[in-house]
Amino acid sequence: MIKRPNINAQRLKRHKRVRSKISGTPERPRLDVFRSEKNIYAQLIDDVSMTTICAASSVEKGFEGSGSNKEGAKKVGLLIAERAKAKGIETVVFDRGGYVYHGRVQELAEGAREGGLNF
Repeated sequence: MIKRPNINAQRLKRHKRVRSKISGTPERPRLDVFRSEKNIYAQLIDDVSMTTICAASSVEKGFEGSGSNKEGAKKVGLLIAERAKAKGIETVVFDRGGYVYHGRVQELAEGAREGGLNF
């Protein structure tokens, strides 16, 4: 039997490596992405004051669609962009959370770009 390494442990290792290089500021916060099997979450984080500026996810009340597909991820991206614009934020640093930039993570990023965020 071939022993396979824990996938989440590998993702956390990648995430830690990326996080050592990027950081969010009040002017340019970090757009952090977390995805589970059924949902996807995004939040804008100011790493200087260690606060979450705004957040959006597919588990919110009134969210139309599913967080487990690309369409739902794009809607979450549009939602986080709308909330960021309301707070006066135009540019962000994208943190893919150790995930591959493909599929739902890519769609969330494209939705945020369509909503008006620059990164």
